[in-house]
Formats: sequence, structure tokens, C-alpha cells
Amino acid sequence: MLKWIRKPLFWMVVAEMVVVSLLIVAAWNLIGTGTKPVLASPAFQLPGSTTEPNRPVLPDLSGRKSDQHGPLPGLNLDSAFWQQRLRELNGDQAFFEQLEWRIVHAAMQSVRRYLETVVLPSIRHAEHAGGSLVV
Repeated sequence: MLKWIRKPLFWMVVAEMVVVSLLIVAAWNLIGTGTKPVLASPAFQLPGSTTEPNRPVLPDLSGRKSDQHGPLPGLNLDSAFWQQRLRELNGDQAFFEQLEWRIVHAAMQSVRRYLETVVLPSIRHAEHAGGSLVV
């Protein structure tokens, strides 16, 4: 036992066990405290926590303008806002797909050009010479 204590590998294993056990304890505490419900916005109330029984659960969204320039505090529920953001996202995705295709197409053309100008002529030259390629 005394021989093990003097080796650095023993202390590295002990330190690793301490770190892993601390991570397990931290994860256990995070999981245990994470069961409380979280609201998307402080303006919204949980269904069971309202003091007025006739108050609707969801906020009234009919009075909002559709020409918003950015998200409201909390969760933005306006469909026009999300449609505009998704159109922008789809446009960006189409741009990146076109860019990716151009890169792949250019790489394919360069490989084809290399094969036609370097590899195939050397193979044809070796075949006509009657010798074999030595590696």
C-alpha cells in the first residue's frame, strides 16, 4: 500500500475520482432543484396561481400591431413576426446552400481537371512505354 501512495498515477486516479464525485453531486443538486415550473415571462401567470377566478389564462393578443420591428419582452406570440423571421431564415439557408453547391462543384471540377491533365496522361505514357509503374 505504501508503494502505491508514492506513485503519481495513484494520486491522479484519486483526484479524478474526487472530480467525478463532485460533478455527480452538482448534477444531482441541479436535477433536484430544477423541478420548479419556470414562466416564459413574468407577465404570464401559471394557470393555478391567479387571484382572480374570471381572468383568462393567456394574454389578449388581439390589440397588438403586426408591424413589429423586434421581439417583445418575453415570448412573442405574434404569427406575423414569426413568419417574417422564418422567411429571413429560409433566405439565409438558401444562400448557404447555393454557396455550398458552388464550393462542391468547384472542387469536383478541379479534381476532374487534375485527373484529365496529370493522372491520365502519366498512365497513358506508362502504358505506351510498355513498362510498369514502380512505386
